[in-house]
Amino acid sequence: MKVFVTGASGHVGSALVPELLGAGHQVVGLARSDASAVKLEAQGVTVQRGDLDDLDGLRKGAAEADAVIHLAFKHEEMYAGDYQGASEADLAVVRAFLDELSGTGKALVGTAGTLAYSGLGRTATEEERIPSEGPRGAARNEILDATGVRGSVVVLPPTVHSELDVAGFIPILVRTARATGVSGYPGDGANRWSAGHTRDAARLYRLAAEKAPAGSVLHAVAEEAITMKEIAEVIGRKLGVPVESIPAERAQEHFGPLAFMVSRDAPTSAERTKALLGWEPKEPGLLEDLESGFYFDER
Repeated sequence: MKVFVTGASGHVGSALVPELLGAGHQVVGLARSDASAVKLEAQGVTVQRGDLDDLDGLRKGAAEADAVIHLAFKHEEMYAGDYQGASEADLAVVRAFLDELSGTGKALVGTAGTLAYSGLGRTATEEERIPSEGPRGAARNEILDATGVRGSVVVLPPTVHSELDVAGFIPILVRTARATGVSGYPGDGANRWSAGHTRDAARLYRLAAEKAPAGSVLHAVAEEAITMKEIAEVIGRKLGVPVESIPAERAQEHFGPLAFMVSRDAPTSAERTKALLGWEPKEPGLLEDLESGFYFDER
């Protein structure tokens, strides 16, 4: 297949591109900078210059491809406090893809996050439905409900970890602990995040593009539940700083851009994803990756 990928030079995209090429697919990658274009071309990717605001260019990329994998998100805006604006931009991108792909039967693989399941009070499964009132939920649900498109959504855990992860939530927690001298966790630290390895997630995206049925929710989760206190304890030990509870009134001060999500509890299962696509995580777990040390190199 010819696969159009947004975010091809990013964290997960850096693992997805060789995964797709290794399976014999042709990859067209969206690149918004010269550095990204050079990186992709060196891997044998056809580059399409543009960004998430270039909706006409995105439609063109989708029209010329057999499948679309949409990884990119305006993370800079999100971390600057404009999650709503970043989500609205994402919804506009998804709708542009759906307009172009409608009636073609081509695959559109979108991206969501397991933290949307927080507050359930139980382990989330692939059957969960997310309210469509917000743009992020609407984007997910419009892909799943689309007709004439083989739409699926890969739901990523907040901790997609590997040596390729240089700007995700774990690096932010490490930088925060280094800067403040404290490895913090919210409240009693018992809230749980799911986790998955970058290369395992990349394989799931490939399988989704190749064969996921329309309407598939796919969880890129290898570990259902790791407490925030466990994560903070490893970070504190590796950096040699104390591990402390951070009360809610100090969360914004300590955690910065992660303050609105560090206290969420969202254990998530991937059993149905494994059964549907034959996907099995093979890579190291989150705590093992933390123990290996690369997250603590000055990068």
